Amino acid sequence: MEFLFPFLNATTAWLIALLFFAFYFQKRKTTVSDKPEPPKAAGALPLVGHLPLLSGDEPAYITLGRLADKYGPIYSVQLGRQKAVAVSSKDLLKELFTVNDLAVSDRPESTAIKHLGYNGVMFAIGRYGEYWRELRKMVMVELLSNRHVELLKPVRASESETFVKELYKHWEENKNGSGHLLVEMDSWLGDMTLNMLVRVVVGKRYFGKNAEGDRKIANRCKEGLREFFYYLGLFVLEDAIPFLGFLDVGGHVKGMKRTAKELDDIASEWLAEHRRKQASGEKMDEKDVPDLMGLMIKALEGVNYSGHNPDMINKSTCVNLIAGGADTSSIILTWILSLLLNHKEVLRKAYEELDRVVGKERLVQESDLQNLPYILGILKETLRLYPPAPLLGPREMREDCMLGGYFIKKGTRILPNVGKMQIDPNVWPEPLEFKPERFLDPKYKHIDVKGSHYELLPFGSGRRVCPGSSLGMPMLQLSLAMFLQCFDISNPSDKPIDLTGCVGLNFAKRDPLKLLAKPRLSPEIYSM
Repeated sequence: MEFLFPFLNATTAWLIALLFFAFYFQKRKTTVSDKPEPPKAAGALPLVGHLPLLSGDEPAYITLGRLADKYGPIYSVQLGRQKAVAVSSKDLLKELFTVNDLAVSDRPESTAIKHLGYNGVMFAIGRYGEYWRELRKMVMVELLSNRHVELLKPVRASESETFVKELYKHWEENKNGSGHLLVEMDSWLGDMTLNMLVRVVVGKRYFGKNAEGDRKIANRCKEGLREFFYYLGLFVLEDAIPFLGFLDVGGHVKGMKRTAKELDDIASEWLAEHRRKQASGEKMDEKDVPDLMGLMIKALEGVNYSGHNPDMINKSTCVNLIAGGADTSSIILTWILSLLLNHKEVLRKAYEELDRVVGKERLVQESDLQNLPYILGILKETLRLYPPAPLLGPREMREDCMLGGYFIKKGTRILPNVGKMQIDPNVWPEPLEFKPERFLDPKYKHIDVKGSHYELLPFGSGRRVCPGSSLGMPMLQLSLAMFLQCFDISNPSDKPIDLTGCVGLNFAKRDPLKLLAKPRLSPEIYSM
């Protein structure tokens, strides 16, 4: 989560003065607990607290990580009127997501969640309660069960194959004299992952061969999802000082509303199309896997989920799944390829494993992945160094609790800094080095990313663990393995790839990734 500190103009000075005195007297009235509380970081300003510290171009998890070096793995900061506690050690995160998991399972209210999350209907960012529990159960049983994830295997294979074959065709038409093609991977990976997720969720594909629908809608969707994560990562003036929210400094609230409407309009078109097909009695081919929106239409019939409108539940859940999967997956793949280009020895070992296990006479299949431990190690090591959401999603304490011997009051926000924890030298030897072979070591080989090994939590843990990781991991493994099997890649520049990240809820690379690609397999393989 990143934070925006808007500067205020002189016309609001009287409001600030009133708020300052209200804040001052409220603080005087507050009863101090006799239980020890986490140390508080110095430098908080009246009203805004530590927001200026977290408002720059540096990702917030890095700033908070430096504070952890000074104050320890648990400490508090002030975010406007809201107190927050940052946690960044394996043992504390384990305690948080086991002993205190129920207490820390709520989401805070925020301007972004209100506008982008269908005012709490979107389950991934909604408040904890009966509705959340009912919908989460339905999603896990009806949509993301192991059985249904297995049924989606042909979709993952089809989209991965289409991706490499279309890239090969692009190479044939645009290669240079040395037989290389300069590719901007962000666009290609974004199209592939969006195709895969939209096909899984609503049964369509927008890019490349056999694309359906209007390309303009697809581009609207891509832009909307990008803005979704940008705005979801902002802590705006209304969150810090509610009385001044009407100012909307920077126009971010207006942007949130525009993005929310754009994504809802697209989801409404998808839902209307499903309804039309349903009304016409159109039957899908027996070979086709039912998409998640169609499954939800049936699952929501006659069920009262805390009085929420079924269509709104369906649309919000589908937007949630596509947003959480497509953007995150393309970002992870971009980080992986960037790291491989900077570590040629790791790239060489990946090629050797693929050639030894799969060969060059056929394309890699999902059944091969269990025999490609080094490819899996590359994925895990990337998720360790560059987790897609280094602060996970914001949490809020539902009740008072003790954490690491400190008293945490109900309503306190919790910032689980897994980005800091996953480079802890007490847990990981040479923590800043990219060493996928560490996951071949018996000491680390068993560690997975499902939320039960607290030294590696890229998708969170406990009740709020990312439900889509079971769908995303095989998708990432297969698409990575197939791309590396099909193309030799190299850095077009003598300089290392810049690994600077940018602000936002999803931790993306700041600069687009460009690489040189050349086919590794015979032409016949790409046309099969």
